[in-house]
Amino acid sequence: MISNSQVLFRGIEHSDAVQQAVHKRLEKLERYSDKIQSLKVILEAPHNNHHKGRVYHVGVEALMPNHDIVVAHDHHDNHAHEDIYVAIRDAFNAVERRLKSVTGKERSQRSKRPGDPLVVEDEIQEV
Repeated sequence: MISNSQVLFRGIEHSDAVQQAVHKRLEKLERYSDKIQSLKVILEAPHNNHHKGRVYHVGVEALMPNHDIVVAHDHHDNHAHEDIYVAIRDAFNAVERRLKSVTGKERSQRSKRPGDPLVVEDEIQEV
C-alpha cells in the first residue's frame, strides 16, 4: 500500500470527482509494485493565452527504493489534454509502463545474482 500520497491542484479549482479519478489510478499502480513509498500527483492548468482551450498538465512522482519515477505530461499541442481525465489517464499510463520496466529489470537481476551456480551441460562423446 502506498503510505504517503498527495494530490495537488495548481491553477485549478479542487474537484472531488477529479481527486477520486486520481485515487482510482493510484490504487491500480499498487498492482504493479508494492514498493512505492510515496506518490505525488500535480494537476495544473498553465496560463496559455495563445490557446483557445485550456490544456492540462499532469505530473506524477513515484518514490521507490533505488528508483524514482517522474512523469511530467505537458502536451501543450495535444488538444486531447483539454480534458483533465484524458491527461490523468495518459500520465498514469506512462507511470505504469515505467513501473513494469523497473520491476521487470529487478526480476531479471534477481535471477542472475552473483554466486549462483551456472548450469553448463557437458558434451557427451560416444566412443
